[in-house]
Amino acid sequence: MTDRQSLLDAFNNLLQPERFTDYGPNGLQVEGKARIHKIISGVTASRALIEAAIAEKADAIFVHHGLFWRGQSGLVTGWMRERLKLLLEHDINLFAYHLPLDAHPTLGNNAQLGQQLGLIGPGASASGNITHFGEQQLGWMASIEPNSNEALKQPETLHKHLEFILNRPVSSVFNVDAAIKKIAWCSGGAQSYFEAAINAGADAFITGEMSEPQAHLARECGVAYFACGHHATERYGAPALAAHVAANLGMEHQFIEIDNPA
Repeated sequence: MTDRQSLLDAFNNLLQPERFTDYGPNGLQVEGKARIHKIISGVTASRALIEAAIAEKADAIFVHHGLFWRGQSGLVTGWMRERLKLLLEHDINLFAYHLPLDAHPTLGNNAQLGQQLGLIGPGASASGNITHFGEQQLGWMASIEPNSNEALKQPETLHKHLEFILNRPVSSVFNVDAAIKKIAWCSGGAQSYFEAAINAGADAFITGEMSEPQAHLARECGVAYFACGHHATERYGAPALAAHVAANLGMEHQFIEIDNPA
């Protein structure tokens, strides 16, 4: 068990949200009860996740995608009213961290995705074989060494590897005969990082989504592009970081997966 402020301090100390220019507020988005015994982690503060947290008698929720974003109307109506109503009625704290959770060197979305795919070892951070690129240095890139997994060395086998690890279809554009020496990745909707990955020397780029221009760039520049799903590439950071903090503060933690085809 811990108190709300100690939990917020632990998250802020790890994630350092002040370092980032983000699309919405990071930290405590909805204030609930002062004492916290159990925390639920998930990708998005959807109604389904909030209802699941209520069923599990949670005192707090930790997510990557919170409720509030730049450019919203600010009206508490419709779906926003329903989500807030559930949180407030059940006195549940909502903690949300967007770019800071992507960036954490060991527990964040990109670090955890890299570990799942075998691009970096467990506990590896932004050092050694890893370089960074793109806006706010959120993109990661690893060199593929001779002793690396053979599945990482060719676009066709990498495509199959991604589908196996993430357990979902992957959309891709690549030259079958190309060799891969450097793989870049950035979780979620990071298609705008593709040009930065190309300029950084990547032979392949992995992210969650693909917009129309990226297919042409992949063909014209000879760099393989893999769109693996926004949710699928961002479902590892929240449970890793929440579990770490919960263990340190003596709380119960549970990750709840709310399926999302996007």
